[in-house]
This record gives sequence, structure tokens and C-alpha cells, in this order.
Amino acid sequence: MERRRFTRFAPLAALAAMLVSTGARAQLSVGAKAPDFTAKGALAGKEISFSLSKHLKKGPVVVYFYPKAFTQGCTLEARAFAEASGDFAKAGATVIGMSNDDVPTLQRFSKEECRDKFAVAAATPQVVSAYDVALKRDGNATAFTSRTSYVVGKDGRIVFVHSNMDWRDHVKLTLEAVRKLKAGKKV
Repeated sequence: MERRRFTRFAPLAALAAMLVSTGARAQLSVGAKAPDFTAKGALAGKEISFSLSKHLKKGPVVVYFYPKAFTQGCTLEARAFAEASGDFAKAGATVIGMSNDDVPTLQRFSKEECRDKFAVAAATPQVVSAYDVALKRDGNATAFTSRTSYVVGKDGRIVFVHSNMDWRDHVKLTLEAVRKLKAGKKV
């Protein structure tokens, strides 16, 4: 059954694979002030409003952008973040996944693939632009976001950026960054 779900999205996976060659690059650099946002989203299947500034009062926030809910790479990445959610919590960090999916899709994704462990939210065009995560092909923006992870320190500054369409290192690298923050080490 799992295999059938991914097969259904083969055209999107093919599109994502094509777009990988364009090289996702995040313009926001370490030390930059993270653009504040409030976004509609979902946690455990319920609609929520997520405010970056509100969550930064509690500690660092991992803001990770992914292209499209329920595609193979994005599903695997969400599951990996869900599995590591306890480790992020121990390090004092909040995780928020961002895509341009609509809220009903995010409600399902938060329950089924994020396993009720962390919130996902709809990245508006303004948020996509502010974080420079529009996925581009041949220099033109597509309807997808690039796979880019930012770790935002409690002071609202970006302390770590990882932009790569391969989902596999996003969890490991952002977790290392928040652990270093907690230990008072340079990220």
C-alpha cells in the first residue's frame, strides 16, 4: 500500500528530480535577521496559526521548507523530523515545516506523515520570497518551494542554513545545529 501511494505521485517526483539540477540556493545567510511570519497550518490534523516570533520566545526554531506534501522525498523528510522530534525538544527547539500546500492538505499531512509530532504551515508567496525559497527552473520560479532548512536562534537571527533537494541530511544537520546552540557552542 505504501508503495502505491508514492507511485501515484511519480509525475511530481519526476518534476522534483528535474528541478534538482537547478540547484536550490538560499539567499538568507547566517547572521541575517529571520523574517517574522504568522501562517495558517496544522498540528495533529487540527488547524493552527503558527507565529515565528511567539515560538522564538521559547527557544530556537527549525523552519524547514519542502516542495510538496505527500511526495516521496517530502514524506520521508517529514517522517525523519517526526522520529527526531524528541531530540529537537530536548535541545529546546521547535520544528515547523513549510510548503505552499493548502491547509486541508497540511491537516492530513500533519497527521499521517508528521505523525502528530510537529506543525506544518502554508508558506505564502510573501514568506517564500522573504526566505528566498522559490524553487526555480531555468531561472523562473515554480509553484514549489526549494528544500531549505533554516535554524533560527532565539534572538531571531539565522544560525544555520542547509539548502539541498536531497532530504536526507536536513534532520541530521539541523539537529546538530540546535544541539550546539544548547551547548553554547558556535554553530
